[in-house]
Amino acid sequence: MKVHHPHEKRRRAQGAYLIVALVMGTLAVSFFRLQVLRSDVWELRAQSNRVRQMPLAAPRGTIYDRDGQIIADNAPGYAITVLGPPDSIRATLDRMGAYMDLSEGHIQRLLGVLRRYGGQTLVVDADADFTVVSALEERRIEFPNVYIEMRPRRRYLTGEAAGHLLGYVGEVTAEELSSAEFADDRYQQGMVVGQTGIEKQYEALLQGRPGLKYVEVDARSRIVGDFAAFRQDPGEAGADLHLNIDLDLQNWIHHIFPDSLSGAVVALNVADGGVLALYSAPAYDPNSFVGGIDDAVWAELNTNPGLPLYNRATLGLYPPASTWKLATAAIGLDLGVVTPDETMPVPCTGGMSFGRDYRRCWNPAGHGYNNLAQAIGNSCNVYFYQLGKLIGLDRLVERATEIGFSQRCGIDLPQESQGEFPAGRNFWVETFGYEPQDNEVLSLSIGQGPNSQTPLKMAQFYLALARDGSAPPPALAKDAELGPGWALSLAPEHIASIQEGLRAVTTQGGTAHIGTSLEYWQVLGKTGTAQNTQSIQGTEANHAWFAGMAGPWDGPPEIVLAVIVENGATGSGVAAPIMAKAADFYLRKKHGIPIDSIQTYGEHLRSGRPTPWYRARYAPGAGSGR
Repeated sequence: MKVHHPHEKRRRAQGAYLIVALVMGTLAVSFFRLQVLRSDVWELRAQSNRVRQMPLAAPRGTIYDRDGQIIADNAPGYAITVLGPPDSIRATLDRMGAYMDLSEGHIQRLLGVLRRYGGQTLVVDADADFTVVSALEERRIEFPNVYIEMRPRRRYLTGEAAGHLLGYVGEVTAEELSSAEFADDRYQQGMVVGQTGIEKQYEALLQGRPGLKYVEVDARSRIVGDFAAFRQDPGEAGADLHLNIDLDLQNWIHHIFPDSLSGAVVALNVADGGVLALYSAPAYDPNSFVGGIDDAVWAELNTNPGLPLYNRATLGLYPPASTWKLATAAIGLDLGVVTPDETMPVPCTGGMSFGRDYRRCWNPAGHGYNNLAQAIGNSCNVYFYQLGKLIGLDRLVERATEIGFSQRCGIDLPQESQGEFPAGRNFWVETFGYEPQDNEVLSLSIGQGPNSQTPLKMAQFYLALARDGSAPPPALAKDAELGPGWALSLAPEHIASIQEGLRAVTTQGGTAHIGTSLEYWQVLGKTGTAQNTQSIQGTEANHAWFAGMAGPWDGPPEIVLAVIVENGATGSGVAAPIMAKAADFYLRKKHGIPIDSIQTYGEHLRSGRPTPWYRARYAPGAGSGR
């Protein structure tokens, strides 16, 4: 008995054929879509599983001094990168700890970076020690997912001499990468960036554009080799930077500055205001920061009572003491309350009474009647007390503020302290809680009281005195556009009178004569002895200042220097010789005269070396300086 009709079987067979045809057609279309239409996509995915993209570090720009000498460049270094998923990377880091310094805390920080940015590559050390690299290379079979490449390593040829000037570099942090300053596509984890100083100020210029290369890996992220199928991008090196700095002068100042003392030296070019030297002591070696600073070195730098990381030249604030008397003189001349030849009504007899207030001069014997130049040469407090009274408290603080003693100089560095100086009578009310009396002007007029300035600001002020009264912002980089400077409203004869007073400080009988007399050059300057908290308590000496200018005897000044030596006791004994020796070195080099280590008249006397040049210029038996 037949269950199905023949036609029924035929219909079912045809239906089955149709279903099979549809399935096969669908598979054919899918295969065509995958293998033909989307072949590039799947090929790329396949390649991405076996190819890792690796950054190629670009060398930072080279930093040159004004004569083309290299201050900072790059040397060959090594970077260590681990590839793979997080679990594999963690296991590799644990094994690597046997051959390099990888504490658990350090590993957790690295893994935190990996989690934050994702991906399957982690830069473990951007500047690895060669011994570590050698140990890992010898055990290549144990570390198949570790990639070691040569990278440019920052090198500072001056060591400590220019540490505060140049700053240092370090690996970019997560906070920096998330900031607008590093929003550029150039920046990524593992890159080295400027952290302080010139390196930070000109980071955008010095930083190059990183390139790309590819390495081939297997299914376990083990490196097979470089993958040459892709075109590699070598990147672009950073731009070079040319500074106004005189490297030889910078090194010389580092050489002559007393090892046991702290302080700063700033040297400016009279012609254009360019910074010839910017030195702070104690110093640090920026090479210590390349590739990550050792914990012990970092701890020592931060616990050292000398504060070696602190740039005293631009951040240190000190009472300017008698070096500020020139500002009182300039303001008095500008306002017309005194003329260069005028003497004060009361002669200096060692001090002077102001009502019930008695103020002393540094010289108990007094200086008698002085005109302006004589008062500067003698550093006579009594003269400047009276000049301050003639100017008046309100006009003195107003003009000093206009000159810029409560402003920054505008140097091209990331950090600079603002000078501290009263902008008006409210300063005393807000700071000390009392209404100021008119006799507050007495302390201000001789550089004491609420007045603190950086060595850089005092150098800029003396730069104006060495020029026509104008002082551009001190520039470290050549052709830097730093905005307008400031100017003193002084007639040429007024500037000549002030310079005559500065000359009296350093010539025969002046307070700094012995320590500043040079064979070939004329030095003009002013000493300063500044009280500080420790010296008032009797535990330390006063700070020592000397600010001035130097040049050929028959020509205008060519270099300005400001020197501060903390607890140096006297400006004439400690700070002035540093200024004179630095000026002598620079001018000898500039004018082609051989350099000599015995430079000042005082050094000639102590060494017993004859000084025919001194006898020819001054009468025999010249007096000593204070």
